[in-house]
Amino acid sequence: MEFKHEPVLLKEVLEWLNPGPGGVFADGTLGGGGHSERILQRIGDDGALYGIDRDEDALRAATGRLQGFPAFHAIHGNFHDIKALLPEGVQLNGGLLDLGVSSYQLDTPERGFSYHEDAPLDMRMDRSAGITAAEWLNTMPEKVITAALYDYGDEKWAARIAKMIVERRPLATTQDLVSCVDAAIPKAVRRKDDGHPARRTFQAVRIAVNDEIAPLEQALDDWMDCIAPGGRLCVITFHSIEDRIVKHAFRRMQNPCVCPPQAPICTCGKKPVAKVMGGGAIRPGKEELAFNPRSHSATLRVAQKL
Repeated sequence: MEFKHEPVLLKEVLEWLNPGPGGVFADGTLGGGGHSERILQRIGDDGALYGIDRDEDALRAATGRLQGFPAFHAIHGNFHDIKALLPEGVQLNGGLLDLGVSSYQLDTPERGFSYHEDAPLDMRMDRSAGITAAEWLNTMPEKVITAALYDYGDEKWAARIAKMIVERRPLATTQDLVSCVDAAIPKAVRRKDDGHPARRTFQAVRIAVNDEIAPLEQALDDWMDCIAPGGRLCVITFHSIEDRIVKHAFRRMQNPCVCPPQAPICTCGKKPVAKVMGGGAIRPGKEELAFNPRSHSATLRVAQKL
């Protein structure tokens, strides 16, 4: 399957990153290369764009798409490791993170991200490392699965679904997992659901398998360390937990003081490293929502290095 991914909030990302000739940027979640292509068009041959992705399929496809740009440099890795991945001495004029799963990953059945197709339960963004969703579901204690479904999927029926998963183990395919959800959630409740009843469970398992949450806050600090003063970090999220982490991290960068509110002066010595831009949350407009329904849950946040 061809790697296609409609870049979300493209106009807004370009506006806030403001890439210009000779600029140095990093796209930590390269995906199909849609955002990167437009950045490369603006920075020209004298700039540099480091495209990072843990998904080798994405990296190959984007490299093919962007190979005509001399400024493009592909890097296989996890954006959490930005300091180790960037060449020594490189300082960025801006960075972009588009979190979540790509359209290609959702639409390629054998990747195991979709609840619409019957396929092996994989869900790894990097298929060269880590355990599959099947291995995770078949080995984790029931209470761990329950917590993941509740915390990462906002699933009200987390306990019942986890219990059903444990009772029906081993699970091997996506439809095995869907059947657990169907068996756990009452039919009357499923009928009233606006979307597929398994969508929250699949999201939660994907986040757990790929360890998307725990390293995020430290990664944001590391990215800001790699950005030059005046440069900006743009982060697109699709889930309330991720968005909350980004919001709090950016606010902490803007106001890191931990002194008691009643203290007359700051004695902790913590200085602001960035300021929040755009008034906080930036969301897709009506036009984008009309042609790209998958953008409906997207939120962009921007912070500028001081």
